[in-house]
Amino acid sequence: MAFRQSAISGSASHHYKSFKLIGLYPLCAVFFTAGYALRELSAFNYLYSPRKLIIYILSQVLIYICPPLLELANYHILGRILSYVPYLSPLPPNRVLSTFGALMALVETLNALGVSLSSNPSASHTQQVTGGHLTLAALAIQLIVIFIFIALAATFHLRCVKADIRARAVSTPLVILYVSMALILVRCIYRLVEHTGNTTVRLSDPASLTSLSPLLRYEWYFYVFEASLMLINSVLWNVWHPGRYLPKNHCVHLARDGRTEVGGEDEVDKRPLLAKVGSVLTFGVLFGAKKDNRSRHELSDYHLANQ
Repeated sequence: MAFRQSAISGSASHHYKSFKLIGLYPLCAVFFTAGYALRELSAFNYLYSPRKLIIYILSQVLIYICPPLLELANYHILGRILSYVPYLSPLPPNRVLSTFGALMALVETLNALGVSLSSNPSASHTQQVTGGHLTLAALAIQLIVIFIFIALAATFHLRCVKADIRARAVSTPLVILYVSMALILVRCIYRLVEHTGNTTVRLSDPASLTSLSPLLRYEWYFYVFEASLMLINSVLWNVWHPGRYLPKNHCVHLARDGRTEVGGEDEVDKRPLLAKVGSVLTFGVLFGAKKDNRSRHELSDYHLANQ
């Protein structure tokens, strides 16, 4: 119910005309809602059958794939903040989403394969172990990328402080990004610890269930370190929506004086429709539009946005 309400509250993206900026958040809330609904259904239908097994595995996959997508949404927001102050960006802003999008695509592939194998109690011991290793690899990559993100955001933030840029469009979304990534980091550590323990389920040996990792046997770990943290993360962006602070027009930038907004010319996207669709589906990794990097230099030659 809470995630469903979060998805409904995500309609604020329409209010701020910023669905492209944060659309992954309401989408993940929908996935979470479906995942937890199926999880509850499985809890009341726990006797083994192929149909119930599919429902359980699907619930696990839906819950596992969302945190990396939320992380990717944070990269997109960071890229938008960098494009607002492009001359202080540690790397071209248009490269943020495509670079981290490729890494998250790898993480999601490993997650989907790993969870579908490790959560299947009818799978062989070898398959479950392989699934656990794939999930561990996905979590390890995710942790590394989180630290890269924090280093990138902190470098940019420090440059803004030295340049005496105090715009709320920069400071507020950055603080929320730090909190959001901290929540995702704690969740990743929890999942990493969970999968380093015994996670192999043998239906033919019920007594072996007592040797499973305590993080698997006791439900409260899951609700504290997974469900609650991800719900708080969703609520954060509903309350401090980046569309409240960042300009609706992505071509508007902050001048070097830290107060004046200047607007560049919006480039016409001449790509074919299929190329645009492919770019969206691959988060800019493939079929990306060519960007003009003039905005990384002085922007005083553009007209004032508030004139």
